[in-house]
Amino acid sequence: MNTKELLEALNALSYPGLSRTLGELKLISEVKVTDNQASIELLTLSDDSYLSVKSAIEEAFSQYFSSMNITKKATVKKDMNYGNSAAPNNRAPYAANVIAVTSGKGGVGKSTVSVNLAIALAQRGYRVGILDADLYGPNIPRLTNTDLEKIKWNDDNKIVPSENYGIKIMSVALTTPTSDTPLVWRSSVAVSALIQFLEDVAWGELDFLVIDMPPGTGDIQLTMAQELPITAGVIVTTPQLVASDDVSRSIRMFQDIHVPMAGLVENMSYFIAPDTGTRYDIFGSGGGERLCARYNIPLLGQIPLNMAIREGSDNGEPPVVLGDESLKSYYRDIVENMFKSVKFRV
Repeated sequence: MNTKELLEALNALSYPGLSRTLGELKLISEVKVTDNQASIELLTLSDDSYLSVKSAIEEAFSQYFSSMNITKKATVKKDMNYGNSAAPNNRAPYAANVIAVTSGKGGVGKSTVSVNLAIALAQRGYRVGILDADLYGPNIPRLTNTDLEKIKWNDDNKIVPSENYGIKIMSVALTTPTSDTPLVWRSSVAVSALIQFLEDVAWGELDFLVIDMPPGTGDIQLTMAQELPITAGVIVTTPQLVASDDVSRSIRMFQDIHVPMAGLVENMSYFIAPDTGTRYDIFGSGGGERLCARYNIPLLGQIPLNMAIREGSDNGEPPVVLGDESLKSYYRDIVENMFKSVKFRV
C-alpha cells in the first residue's frame, strides 16, 4: 500500500461510533509511506479523540505495514498574554457584540435562556453565534439538536461550527468521543480550550456572540472578561432565596470587573396549573425584582415553569422556534428589553 492508497483508505475509514468518515471530518493532516512504514498525522482536537482514531487506524491497517507512526498535529501555541477586565483583549474581533449569560448556581435554566435568546436575536435578522463556555456541563448541543454532530475542519484548518435554527454553535461536547465523556481538566486547560474556540473557529462575521458561561464566579468568567470586550451581561436566576444569594455574587462580580449589565432574567418564575389556571409560586416570588432593586439593574423578563419549555428543550426544539406564541413571546420580549437597556453596535 503506497501513500496515495493509504490516504484514500484513511479518508474512507469511519470515525469510531459515527456514520461519518475521517475524510468528511477532515481529520487527516499528512500521510507518508516509506519502506513499508506509515507515518500519519491527525488533526484531532482532543486527546480522547486522537486515541480513539489512532486505535481505529491501527486496527484497520497495521497488518499492511511493518510499523505505523500516528501522531497528533501540534497546534500553534496560543498567545496567553491575558488582558485585564478594565482593558480587555479582543479575541473575537469578528463579533460586533458579545453577550455573556451567567448564573450564580447551576440548574436555573441558564443554557435554555442562552439558546433561546441567541435564536431570538437571529429571528430579528442578526448574524449570531453561541459559544458553550460551560465546559464541565455542556448542554448547548442537546438544546439545539446538534448533539450527534462532531467537530470538523475547513481547508484553512479552522474548526467549522455547527449550525441550526439560524445560529452558529460551538461546544466542547462536539469534540468528545461520547456524550458522557467527562472533562477532567484543570482550569488552565479549560481556559486554553476556550481561547481556541474563540480564535480557531470559523465563526465568520457576527453581529452577536452569545456566551453561555458556567455557573459561579471562577476562572472562566474572569478570563472571558479579560479576553473579550463584553457588551452586556445577562444574569439568570430563579425566585428561590438560595438562588438569589448565589446570583448576588455573580452580579457583584460583573460589576467589579466592569461588565455592563443588560439585566436579570427570572426563570421558573411561577407555575400555571393547566387544568385550573391557578398560579403557584413554587420557588417563592419577588426574588428577581428584589435583586434588580438592590443592584439597580433591569428585570428583563419572567419565564414560567412550563412543561412545554422543558419538553422542547430536552428534544432540541427551542420554544422560541417551535413553541406557541405565548412561549415565543417570553424570549422575544427579553431581547426587546435588552435593546432598551444596552446600546448595541448594530
